[in-house]
Amino acid sequence: MVAEWLAWWSSAYSNSAGLRTAIGFAHVAGLLVGGGCAIAADRMTILAKRWDFAERRSHLRTLRHTHEMVLTGLAVVIASGVLLFAADVDTFLHSKVFWIKMALVVALMVNGWRVWSAGHATLASGSDDWRRLHAAAFASMVLWLVTTLAGAALPNVG
Repeated sequence: MVAEWLAWWSSAYSNSAGLRTAIGFAHVAGLLVGGGCAIAADRMTILAKRWDFAERRSHLRTLRHTHEMVLTGLAVVIASGVLLFAADVDTFLHSKVFWIKMALVVALMVNGWRVWSAGHATLASGSDDWRRLHAAAFASMVLWLVTTLAGAALPNVG
């Protein structure tokens, strides 16, 4: 049954420019929304190291709401990514670049949890220790960019 659905989906995807455009757009739009919000928030988190305590606390409250947009973007990226994978399973299944990208996505999600938990812990404790949050924000920026690079390399390198 799964094989039949995969064959049907692959054929539908391959034979419809509109479907390929819609799925490709969803993938890029999810990346733009999720990654864009994350990188903007990470940048502000890194800059917050120089701010006073009140400004930092204000940023932490804003950061909580940013995660909602990041998670929405990631959900769209994952859903569209599953559809892209299902359209050409044989190619992706044997692609080293694909599996590197998947490992980077997992690392990105784990680090996203680090950003969320570090921000939440800092806000809840009232501490002014930003080392963990600063490191996680920097790692987040790097991971978003490297994951995007892997995605751009995927159709070109295989």
